[in-house]
Amino acid sequence: MADASQHSIMARQVTNEVNAPINIVDVICVPVRSGFFVDDQAAILAGAGHDGFAYVGNPVTPGFTSIRQAGEAVSVMLVMSDGQVAHGDCAAVQYSGVGGRDQLFNSELAVKDIQTYLIPLLVGRAITTFKEIASLVDNFHIDGHRLHTAIRYGVTQAVLDAVAKSQSLTMAEVIKNEYSTGVEIAPVPMFTQSGDDRYNNVDKMIAKEAQVLPHGLINNVETKLGSNGEIFADYLRWVHDRVLSLRSNPDYNPTLHFDVYGTIGLAFNKDISKIASYLTSLEAIADPFQLRLEHVIDGGSRDAQVEYSLGLRNVLKERGSKVQIVVDEWCNSLEDIEVFVSAGAADVIHVKTPDLGGINNTIEALLLVLRSGLGAYCGGTCNETDRSAQVSAHIAMACGAIQILAKPGMGVDEGMMIVGNEMARVTALVASRK
Repeated sequence: MADASQHSIMARQVTNEVNAPINIVDVICVPVRSGFFVDDQAAILAGAGHDGFAYVGNPVTPGFTSIRQAGEAVSVMLVMSDGQVAHGDCAAVQYSGVGGRDQLFNSELAVKDIQTYLIPLLVGRAITTFKEIASLVDNFHIDGHRLHTAIRYGVTQAVLDAVAKSQSLTMAEVIKNEYSTGVEIAPVPMFTQSGDDRYNNVDKMIAKEAQVLPHGLINNVETKLGSNGEIFADYLRWVHDRVLSLRSNPDYNPTLHFDVYGTIGLAFNKDISKIASYLTSLEAIADPFQLRLEHVIDGGSRDAQVEYSLGLRNVLKERGSKVQIVVDEWCNSLEDIEVFVSAGAADVIHVKTPDLGGINNTIEALLLVLRSGLGAYCGGTCNETDRSAQVSAHIAMACGAIQILAKPGMGVDEGMMIVGNEMARVTALVASRK
């Protein structure tokens, strides 16, 4: 029979086992499918035509072998010493290699980089805080350069998941606690994107009462905007009328948000006064719905983008317009976002999650925008995965975003299901703890 001292030793051993830190014991990564394709934006803006789902012509942007090609992703799994597995997905935006972004993402090269550089960094490491480990991953340099944004994006997702699992919390709760966000964790309005099926998909959006729609993919002057903006104006009018005719709930009043990929600037030769007049005419068509326009003008550089966006926003204010200007291209990093926010060069900042690398940057960017009084849009791309979309949902909820992109894919239903269901689950779990 054990004496008191033996019982004491056994008790200490049990306590030590309970309090022992959870470590990362292995990192497994494998190429997987993304939710859409990557497109050569420069070639499309230059006039590349469609041949069915494909584009006709030769690519322009380095790294592309065709104007449209299948997207790639890498799933990263962190095996924990308690037997749990955390994971995140590396993915890049549909329009890679332009607007100041990293080159086209290659999944095979990414796996090699993770195995060579990040496995030694992570295996054996105790799971402490998200901030600490994410910073190590995001700031890792090779010959003075960081790893591809997509790699940092996916690996830090897995890190957040590992910290959440080690604490038996949701990822949203970890973010709220570590960053002291002060935000109530609740569902965020979803922004749905139509792709080129910009009519049938709008009907889906209205039927499912998407809070923000339809994106529209207005990426060509000749075929989608019109030399004087007439094609887009007609489409906006159709969307407006379609909402009014199909909505079953008279209180359903979605925000109309269109991404125009700089085409308005091209059509009006970057003339701020003419562009402002055109936008106010669109505002009249959209009434009574709020109108948001993303990437109205492409400045060609960050500084020029700030100048054009701020100038346009100021002219619109002078004319009493409530059209909201959304910035995207040339606003890719936390540093970029700080510049745009400081200048007040937008109404809404698109925090394009894969472009910022580590999701620690996405979190800080969204909180910066929120606290500045501007609209924080937790976006991304159709070319992500189900996993990166789920993690983005946690981030958006914890950081008080005004909207989140329903992603991945261009089919509407899938993105709304993945993001919407994750937000519903997180909300229910957090509420159950109260």
